[in-house]
Amino acid sequence: MDDLVAAMEVSASPENAQALARYFKVAPGSYGEGDVFIGIKLTDLRQLAKTYVTSAFEVDQWLPMLRSPIHEHRQIALLVMSERASKSAKKPEGAAELQLIYDIYLDNTRWVNNWDLVDVSCRAIVGEYLLDRDRSPLYDLVQSEWLWDRRIAMVSSQHFLRRGETSDLYRLAVILLPDRHDLIHKAVGWSLREAGKRVDRDELRHFLDQYAPRMPRTALRYAIEHFQPAERQHYLTLPRERPPS
Repeated sequence: MDDLVAAMEVSASPENAQALARYFKVAPGSYGEGDVFIGIKLTDLRQLAKTYVTSAFEVDQWLPMLRSPIHEHRQIALLVMSERASKSAKKPEGAAELQLIYDIYLDNTRWVNNWDLVDVSCRAIVGEYLLDRDRSPLYDLVQSEWLWDRRIAMVSSQHFLRRGETSDLYRLAVILLPDRHDLIHKAVGWSLREAGKRVDRDELRHFLDQYAPRMPRTALRYAIEHFQPAERQHYLTLPRERPPS
């Protein structure tokens, strides 16, 4: 890890760090409050990670990076974990490694604490692990008070779309309709849009016919993004309802 940290310091940019800090809302009271950036772009982090994804995941090696106060340290750890999870899922002998990565991930969601960290990792780790298993962990996550657990639950369900499975995604979306956080509204809308685009647009329409009047506006706009203008307007002009308490 000393070599990796040194390489990351070489790639760091103070100008990029300032821009990333603004973009990911590190100001007091914002969702990324207190996070520290050194200014490395995701494309460069992926390049740095390539050296490490060919080796089996070692907890002692990567856990300090995952728990680092530096955003890019956590991000590269998650990139490696997600890539190793994807590789492990493709071979029977990889089951133990996939289990390990999944367990470490869910034990450390305190450090998966921004939307980019969630989105780069949860589908390949949580979604992949649960693909052929009981999905109840998602329903535990979606009830969490920790914002990022709820986003992990919603975004992870997108992984099931590759097999045409939408039931968990729609159930989780319903649970999250009353959520007050904009980043959850975006995750719900994005996930619904993907379900309609990749599996069944009529199923999405059926969902919207029932729930659009009480969906958060951001979630609705994301969900209907690929509809034709007239259909988008139809859903946007439906009378609004208050969600049940």
